[in-house]
Amino acid sequence: MSATATDKVAEGGCHGGRETMLAAAHAAGKSDTLDRYAADYPRGPHDQPQSMCPAFGALRVGLRMRRVATILSGSACCVYGLTFTSHFYGAKRTVGYVPFNSESLVRGQLFEDIRDAVFQLAKPEDYDAVVVINLCVPTASGVPLDLLPKQIEGVRVIGIDVPGFGVPTHAEAKDVLAGAMLRTARLEAEAGPVARPRQMIVGDAVALLGELFPGDPPGVAAMLAPMGLTVAPQCPAREWRDMYAALDCAVVAAVHPFYTASIREFQAAGRPVVGSAPVGVDGTAAWLDAVGGAANVANAKIDAAKAKILPLIKAAIEANPIKARVTVSGYEGSELLVARLLIEAGAEVPYVGTACPRTEWSDPDREWLQARGTHVQYRASLEQDMAAMRSEKPDLALGTTPLVQKAKEIGLPAAYFTNIVSARPLLGAPGVASLAAIVAAQTRGKARFAQMVEFFQGVGVPDAAGYGWTGVPDLHPDARAKAKKLREARAKAAEAVGT
Repeated sequence: MSATATDKVAEGGCHGGRETMLAAAHAAGKSDTLDRYAADYPRGPHDQPQSMCPAFGALRVGLRMRRVATILSGSACCVYGLTFTSHFYGAKRTVGYVPFNSESLVRGQLFEDIRDAVFQLAKPEDYDAVVVINLCVPTASGVPLDLLPKQIEGVRVIGIDVPGFGVPTHAEAKDVLAGAMLRTARLEAEAGPVARPRQMIVGDAVALLGELFPGDPPGVAAMLAPMGLTVAPQCPAREWRDMYAALDCAVVAAVHPFYTASIREFQAAGRPVVGSAPVGVDGTAAWLDAVGGAANVANAKIDAAKAKILPLIKAAIEANPIKARVTVSGYEGSELLVARLLIEAGAEVPYVGTACPRTEWSDPDREWLQARGTHVQYRASLEQDMAAMRSEKPDLALGTTPLVQKAKEIGLPAAYFTNIVSARPLLGAPGVASLAAIVAAQTRGKARFAQMVEFFQGVGVPDAAGYGWTGVPDLHPDARAKAKKLREARAKAAEAVGT
């Protein structure tokens, strides 16, 4: 660990800036980790999409697992924000925290404190694993989580770095932890007998990769049944031993295509991977063909599966047509799938933006969308999403919180992608009805939004912002001119000192 790099981070903390933190992390021995992240999660044309702290994704994965303890190592303000967000989204677990100050960081005491905390928690009667997550400052300071013991009395210890300056989005941070856990589980399975999964899978199974609505996997299982396939426990897993069953699958379905590290572990286990998902008639037919081909299923069985499910999806589309112009954006990783389903249901989708990167597993959806005139923007920034909303003038904008806020300010119906779209079924016939209901409910309020804009016209805009103002503040041009001259004089004086 470089003392100079650590000193700089200790002085500047979280406010040192991305480049300073990145340079400090490289100097502190984190180059291998950062280089791997740069390869797995390539950045886009701009620095980084605007979304929540990436570490939330890894924290969420850990908190959703049974018998897994999670410890955060980072600045107190970051830990507070992450724990608040996790509990806001329904987590009912305690989040561990190892505090530090500049002195303990520079002296290396923080690592010893983390190690002590891990030993205190690692009780086999309570946990299968303890996860330790380094946030920005400990990562930039080179706190070496790889030196923690791999297991304590049978309890695995998983240490990962999830700095905001190294992992672009919280969606990809899910993959950082999921991939690390899968690697440990794979090596355990290769070494010898492992714990029996809670639910044993009989026959060949398909492992679904990505966080899905709880009702979607059973629906997928029904689609696969005519092919003699079933669904394995999905990843990210809900329990450690579920990963053994997932790794024992016949095929991996990368429903969320950005799980690069997780896919690497499945491929190391010899499992084929297919992209896309069963959305709409075209999407479901293509997906069943791809899964069946990867699992060496006879064509007759694949045709039987399609003959059973495709008429149901077609009937759902006919019963729930979507006649609207919609722009789609978000940071969950399923944005292309949603856009594809909207188009199959009759909607016009000129633009879809995702904060996630382009991978080969999203190519089937990207190609299908582009063939129908949809602009697909990977690593989309908020500015790009807003520009598309303004130029395309949709009947409904699906997007992130700030985009929805801006849309409502201009009287445009909008819905938050994460809480509205991702919290409902997407796959198969239920996905059609769910998405159609969202569009219908939101677009019905267009006239109401127009009335609200008219009613609140001018309220809260710059001159009328703040509490207690009843009119526009008086302008004082003389005072402004005087202040400008003072600023210019100070700037000239500074230049004179510099020479």
